[in-house]
Amino acid sequence: MTTIESLLNTAALPDSPTPRLDAELLLAHALGTSRSYLRTWPEREVEAEAAARFAADLARRRAGEPVAYILGHQGFWSLELEVAPHTLIPRPDTELLVETALGLLPATPAAVLDLGTGTGAIALALASERPGWRVSGVDRVPEAVALAERNRQRLQLSNAEFLESHWFAALGGQRYDLIVSNPPYIAAADGHLSQGDVRFEPSSALVAGADGLDDIRRIVAQAPEHLQSGAWLLLEHGFEQAAAVRELLAGRGFAEVQSKRDLGGHERISLGRFHHE
Repeated sequence: MTTIESLLNTAALPDSPTPRLDAELLLAHALGTSRSYLRTWPEREVEAEAAARFAADLARRRAGEPVAYILGHQGFWSLELEVAPHTLIPRPDTELLVETALGLLPATPAAVLDLGTGTGAIALALASERPGWRVSGVDRVPEAVALAERNRQRLQLSNAEFLESHWFAALGGQRYDLIVSNPPYIAAADGHLSQGDVRFEPSSALVAGADGLDDIRRIVAQAPEHLQSGAWLLLEHGFEQAAAVRELLAGRGFAEVQSKRDLGGHERISLGRFHHE
C-alpha cells in the first residue's frame, strides 16, 4: 500500500539543501492538499494517479528544477505569487527591500516605481501594505509584465499597475516619490550561475556585465530625472557590492547614502535621497 508516509520516506533528493521540505511541498501539490494535511494523515493511501504526479515532479526536482517553477507559485511577504521560468523566483532576502521602503514614506498618497518587477513581488507587497500609494512596476520582458498583472488581478490590488519598459525608457518625464529595484547584479563569470536553482532562472534577470554592476550604474545615472526632489532610490545588490553602490550613489549626487544588512548580516540593500537644485 502506498501511503503519504511511505512516499515521503522514499523520496530521494540527494542534491537538495531541503529534501524533506521539497518532498512535502511536491506531494501536497500532487494531492491538492496542504503540508499540514500530510502530517495529520501520514497513513492515508495515495491513489496511483497522484503518486505518478508526485514521481514526475520529483524527477524534475532531481534534475535541478526549482520547486517554485514546478509548483507554479511562491510565497513572498504576505502574498502567494504565480511564478514562471521567465521571471526570477522571489526570495526572502528581498523582503528587506520592502520593509525598508515602507519605512521611508508615510502612508499618505505617493507615487512609487519598481524597476524590473518580474513577478510583481515588490510592487504588490508595497501596494498591499499602502493602499494610498500608487505603485507602478516595469519590466522589459512582456511575459513578466503579463504575469505580474495576473498576480495583481488575483490579489485584487487596484493601486498597482504594470507596464513594459526597459528601465526608464517608456516612462517619459514621470517622477516618483520612491524608486525601488532588485536588478540583475551577478557578474558574468560568477561560478554560482552553474549551481542550484539559478541554472533554471533567466540569465537576463541575474547577470549584469563583468562586475555585476552594469544595470545598477544605469539606474543610478538615470533615476534623478524620475525622482521628485527629496525622493529616495533603494537598490538590492550582492552582499559584496555595498561599498561600490554607495560610491555610485554619492558620485551621482545622492545624499543620506547608506546600506542596510539582511538577517545574515550582509549589506544587502543601499539607498540614497536626491534633492534637485
